[in-house]
Amino acid sequence: MKIKTIIVSLLLAVFLFGCSGMSTREQRVLSGGAIGAGSGAVIGAVTGGSVATGAVIGAGVGALGGLILDESKRR
Repeated sequence: MKIKTIIVSLLLAVFLFGCSGMSTREQRVLSGGAIGAGSGAVIGAVTGGSVATGAVIGAGVGALGGLILDESKRR
C-alpha cells in the first residue's frame, strides 16, 4: 500500500510541475478538457450510457470551450 501511495504522489508531482510552463491558452484548453471529460463520464454513468464515450466527447467539447474562452478573453 505504501508503494502505491509513493507512486501516485510522484505522478501527481510530475503532472503539476509539467503544467507550470504552459501558456494561458494551453492551461484553458487543458482545464476545459479535464472538466469536460469528468462531466461527460458522470453524465454517461448517470444516463446508463458508456462512461468512456461520455468522457471522450466531454473532453473534446471542454477543450473546444476552453479555446473559445481564451479567444474571447484575448479580444
